[in-house]
Amino acid sequence: MTTSLLKRKSEKLVLLTIMLLSSIAAFAQDSISITETTTTSTTTEEWMANPLYWVIGALLLIVLIAFIVRSNSRKD
Repeated sequence: MTTSLLKRKSEKLVLLTIMLLSSIAAFAQDSISITETTTTSTTTEEWMANPLYWVIGALLLIVLIAFIVRSNSRKD
């Protein structure tokens, strides 16, 4: 019983260490400042910002899910 308790405690310690190191690495990435100068500016709209593409994508996803569900129900 003490072996399993020791094993659980060591696993928790390892997980705590991994979480601590990953949070330190994430915080270190945030503290680095990179300065970039861009001189060109465009007024073209990105395709992801256009709501029409989101609506069409959602409709296609709904139709795809409907076809998958419908084909599974025919097999029964």
